[in-house]
Amino acid sequence: MSNRSNSLNVASALAGAVALASLAAPASAATITGMVQCYGIADAGQNSCASATGSHACAGQSTEAFSGQEFRVVKEGTCEELGGQLEAFNGVSTEAQEKATQMKM
Repeated sequence: MSNRSNSLNVASALAGAVALASLAAPASAATITGMVQCYGIADAGQNSCASATGSHACAGQSTEAFSGQEFRVVKEGTCEELGGQLEAFNGVSTEAQEKATQMKM
């Protein structure tokens, strides 16, 4: 095989891998119509994506329940009902914690 053929094969493989990775990446809440990022409602290990502080980079990696730095993607209009906020905040949401406890009963 010539160097040109090898280069084309490598380029094709890379292009395919990039295309596949973009399909597997989760869409952000901002790009999904009718959905928002709701901070403070995620139980530990139940967050939708990266933390606001950058302490981790992926879903399901939160270690603190109802942290204002973690979000879940929810339907627009339901965040406040769940005790959350649309912006990241310091501390935990005791309101969301209480509502989650009530829902489990």
